[in-house]
Amino acid sequence: METIALDMKSTQKKIELLAPGGDLDSIKAAIIAGADAVYCGLNRFNARNRAENIAVEDLPGIVRLAHKNNCEVFITLNVIIVESEIPALITLLNRLVNTNIDGVIVQDLGLLHLLATYYTSLPIHASTQLTTHNEGQIQFLSKLTATRVNLSRELSLPEIKELTTVAHENNLLTEVFVHGSNCLSFSGLCYLSSVHGGNSGNRGRCSQPCRNQYVKTVAGNNFPLNLKDNSAYADLGELAATGVDSVKIEGRIKKFHYVYTVVNVFRKQLERLYQQEALQIEDGDLRRVFNRDFTNSFLQGVISKNMFIDTPRDYSAIYRSHSYGGLTEANIERAKRELYDEKTVIINAVQEEIGKLNIKRVPLQITVSGKLDTPLSLSVQTPEGTFIVHSDTDLATMHRASADKKSNAECLSAKMLSVRLQGINDTEYFVETLTVDDLAGDLFLSFREITLLKKEICFILNGSKDVIAPVDVPLLCEQKRVDSTPALSLLISAKDQLYLCSTTSAEIYFQLPDSLADTGATYVALFAKNRKLIPWFPSIIIGDDYRAAVDFLQQLRPRKIVTNNSGIAYTASQLGISWIAGPYLNSVNSFSLLCLKEQCNCSGAFLSNELNKNQIKRIKKPDDFDLYYSIYHPIPLLTSRQCLFHQVTGCKKNEIDATCIQQCERTSSITNLKEETLFLSKTKGNYHCLYNESNYLNTDIVTDMQGAFSVFLIDLRDVIPKTNNEMDRFELVSLFEELLGGNGAAAHEIKQRLQPTTNTQYAKGI
Repeated sequence: METIALDMKSTQKKIELLAPGGDLDSIKAAIIAGADAVYCGLNRFNARNRAENIAVEDLPGIVRLAHKNNCEVFITLNVIIVESEIPALITLLNRLVNTNIDGVIVQDLGLLHLLATYYTSLPIHASTQLTTHNEGQIQFLSKLTATRVNLSRELSLPEIKELTTVAHENNLLTEVFVHGSNCLSFSGLCYLSSVHGGNSGNRGRCSQPCRNQYVKTVAGNNFPLNLKDNSAYADLGELAATGVDSVKIEGRIKKFHYVYTVVNVFRKQLERLYQQEALQIEDGDLRRVFNRDFTNSFLQGVISKNMFIDTPRDYSAIYRSHSYGGLTEANIERAKRELYDEKTVIINAVQEEIGKLNIKRVPLQITVSGKLDTPLSLSVQTPEGTFIVHSDTDLATMHRASADKKSNAECLSAKMLSVRLQGINDTEYFVETLTVDDLAGDLFLSFREITLLKKEICFILNGSKDVIAPVDVPLLCEQKRVDSTPALSLLISAKDQLYLCSTTSAEIYFQLPDSLADTGATYVALFAKNRKLIPWFPSIIIGDDYRAAVDFLQQLRPRKIVTNNSGIAYTASQLGISWIAGPYLNSVNSFSLLCLKEQCNCSGAFLSNELNKNQIKRIKKPDDFDLYYSIYHPIPLLTSRQCLFHQVTGCKKNEIDATCIQQCERTSSITNLKEETLFLSKTKGNYHCLYNESNYLNTDIVTDMQGAFSVFLIDLRDVIPKTNNEMDRFELVSLFEELLGGNGAAAHEIKQRLQPTTNTQYAKGI
């Protein structure tokens, strides 16, 4: 692996320590442990629904507490948003824009569009769910006005350094996860929980089936998909040399003592770095709290079978028992007792400290004074000081006020002013006392003037920033349905399927491999010879493979492409190549389509197959924009940079080397305790994939959504699982063409001939 020289000058730059805040106590624990920033979710729209999360009413107090302690607050809105939720989302954004939060963490392209268009004062952080791993994606996010990006967890130090350089050139900061759970799948591309249980990871509901027990594999493992936890504790020096701006701790479903312990340990390590002291290698303090053992293999670029652990349970006691001479029952019990006692000490100590912190709203004492023909004065006392505001017009008598029909005045009193100043109580402040002893009687001031005084008070309390009026975001109108018959398109991935180019009028997409670095010229020649083929780009394209994909586009200049990678989308847009957003860009609402069209020069998009019928029906597409939908395909459950065969069938190699991606071609399966089979597939030039045992087949949508879609796709690739398909591809294509042409009998025939299949997601949705 390429090494990174530690430039001590680079370590002088302070790196943000970003901590999880699943609830109020965890946020407080992170603050007292020395976090520079915390990320926390509200009760909706965040990717940790199992966390307690925080109430939006508490947010101003949390922000005030954090800022008082030099800690920033980022709000997680990092899920995909279905159409019915857009009004509630806009209501929330109208509220968030008038808080002092320091950023919002986002996955959904529609939300990115709303923020970039209507809420420009809220800094946008691209979530790890956007699985950012190449420089084109950095440029794509920069164009959408993101200010920060969380890089994919699977990247190595040299890859992080390269992307951080590109990010800085495009005015983005970078952050990386340095501690906590590892996902087996590239984030945002895992549908395992969604397909098996209806709990979408893209909705923050992941039930973690990768941690589940399976039938013991040939390699002798019961938890073949379970990775050790990530920890870059000893790598902070090398990370500093990459120029990364923030190191992020995972754990919004962890309790406050966990957050305090981990943040405190990383804070001390960072301080050693800044003082140019030797960094600690021993991570014993981190092992006092929940962990599944630790690995830094992704970061070091050594992707090996040692990253797996055959239990999802806490490893702390097992680790400690080894220091007692072995893994005996007595040693484990001793370790558990000691860890429990240490945990109790930490909990008690941290509870005492966080008990001193509060997020209560700040009390105000307002003293009102004034007399006839002078301005009304309001003296506002806060815990930090006092300021005075004055009305623009003088106080009047009842007679003068009554003569002016436009004055809309009422006799000034404590009761009347309390009502008129009520809006102050909607901020992090509240009016504790309102004194009118120095206000002369029977005086009047227009409601408009009192409202202006209230706004001026709020302006000053808000750091001299105006309150932003709610944005009335225009919702998209329903577009006229198309009367024409939707077209059929095909996806293939093998040369022996090219005969279809001469047997059908359907558009034919040809899937390019994840790795093009060694085969780019071959594919340029293939497409140049078969001009009917439309390139289909995968989701994951890293490093040299991304550069090879860019070279492919520059050389071939195809008329159209389909891409599941936003970096390739950015390049196509720059080259003036028409592009279609693939199904794994997770387009699920009208504003995501608008974003793709208006900000990304996209000509059409596949809707996500996670959506159900009603969720799809609500979506309104932009004008001159085509909607696509895959009605038949193998169901990918996850895509991994790790080798899925280490724990299943075994492999003679301990780690992935340069030849594995290009040359390895294997299949296998695992079975969960519900007796459902999942298929592992590794094909040449591609990463490891896990597939469902049944293919997806949804012929119902053709009649349910008449006039909504321009193109329906059938996937004819040779990937596991193969259905019991007695037809050749030409016959299959003909049946689907009949279906789209209005032959209802074709649907029945297709369902009979293609088995096993499912369209459960079309019924359940997300």
